[in-house]
Amino acid sequence: MLITRLVLKNWRNFKNVDVNLRERVYVIGPNASGKSNLLDVVRFLRDVAKPEGGGLQKAVKDRGGITKLRCLLARKDPEVAVELELSERVDEPAIWRYRLGFRSEGKGQQRLLVSQEQVEDLRNGGSVLIDRPDDKDRSDSDRLTQTHLEQINTNRAFRDLADFFSNVTYLHLVPQLLKHADQLGGYRLENDPFGQAFLERIAKTPEKTRNARLGKIENVLKVCVPNMRNLRFIRDGATGTPHLEAMYEHWRPDAGWQREDQFSDGTLRLLGVMWSLLEGDSLLLLEEPEMSLNEDIVRRIHQLIWRMQRQAKYRRQVFITTHSDALLQDTSIDPREVIRLEPTRDGTIASESSESDKALIASGYSIAEVVLPKVRPAQVEQLSLFRP
Repeated sequence: MLITRLVLKNWRNFKNVDVNLRERVYVIGPNASGKSNLLDVVRFLRDVAKPEGGGLQKAVKDRGGITKLRCLLARKDPEVAVELELSERVDEPAIWRYRLGFRSEGKGQQRLLVSQEQVEDLRNGGSVLIDRPDDKDRSDSDRLTQTHLEQINTNRAFRDLADFFSNVTYLHLVPQLLKHADQLGGYRLENDPFGQAFLERIAKTPEKTRNARLGKIENVLKVCVPNMRNLRFIRDGATGTPHLEAMYEHWRPDAGWQREDQFSDGTLRLLGVMWSLLEGDSLLLLEEPEMSLNEDIVRRIHQLIWRMQRQAKYRRQVFITTHSDALLQDTSIDPREVIRLEPTRDGTIASESSESDKALIASGYSIAEVVLPKVRPAQVEQLSLFRP
């Protein structure tokens, strides 16, 4: 499934958002405009829905509480609300609509309560499966401390939706955490957002599937790292620790094997992105995949993602935050894939490409030439005043 529409109210620095989404979504904007906050909407629903527990209360608490989540401009209406529509394929009618609103109780214990929760099955004429608060909620307000999305005894009719959210993957692989995992100890953040357990994920994959994926990744990496070949998975003979290694050709007569702690940061980030694209069928959230990469390689990231999606058994929807001019120079990026963020006095505005933008891009201009200048900081020239 794909998220094809996103509607927000009072979410962090977004007072109101209503945008349509594609199979690939590039979120662009200046620093502190809310790129990561927009991705965090889906991570939030994942944390609410994940089967190992936590639910709404923990998802909000992990983000600093309702006061940190609620937009500072939400003076008259303190409700935070998220609405999504999902389709089987892009440009097809939505099959699910899920809306969740919550707010502080405002009295007594100041509990966090569900103010609305609606699930609509839009197939075959459509039907409303959940519409809360209902009579049971009004007779027992404690029920409103939990969503039906997080409860297996109440989400049976829309379990596909709950499973979709709970399987969302967020990746912002930090190479140093992977290279020096043995020195950093065993502590990891929940859901491993920075890829510290990346090698363990590879190790748990069945051997035949693992080798097939590494073969596909090697074929792509050869373009980016021409002197690398024979990418393979091994275990340390003494400790059983999983490793990736590859043969690097150099000036000496015999090439040398190198492990992941000797790979470049860019190579490791590319490995993480490509493995994730092949690994599952749920939504993948990528933060600034261009980091640590040569500019010529960054220019090919869009093609790389498209190619890996085609090779995957299931094509994952991908949300990408970036402000890279090189990445957005690819003229094959569809302007409908771009969401532009613009900070204003009334909160950050999220906009799809305008008709004039689409016309310019259709005539041969790139996203970098047409849309990226609109997110350039207005007073960036003043930085030149601060000279040593």
